[in-house]
Amino acid sequence: MKTSITTLIAIALLSTVAPAAAQRMYDSSGSQIGRVDGERYYDSSGRQIGRVDGNRIYDASGRQLGRLEGDRIYDSSGSQMGRIDGERLYSASGTSMGRIDGERIYDASGRQIGRADGLRRMQMVIYFYFFM
Repeated sequence: MKTSITTLIAIALLSTVAPAAAQRMYDSSGSQIGRVDGERYYDSSGRQIGRVDGNRIYDASGRQLGRLEGDRIYDSSGSQMGRIDGERLYSASGTSMGRIDGERIYDASGRQIGRADGLRRMQMVIYFYFFM
């Protein structure tokens, strides 16, 4: 699992209602990097790479990667990894990591690093943070 500027751009408001159909994630060049289908996450090859169960996030083998509590993001050991404030995402130390604007995702310097097709902010945060 890679934790980078792109990864922390995705864990804000986990919705209890799953989307009706699979939703797609794209990188900044427009290439599809994965999809979200209900509470399951897939890479661009269609392999399941993770899932969400309540406020907990798991990889494909069932290992817990982290959890969401309110506006805080925690890793599997319970250490705070970041927090969400509206459309902005911050590291645990308070450094700006990026923002979500509609379906577009930006890094801290304002460069677009991806977009999502109809995903909720929380789904985007989870995908980029834990699976990219």
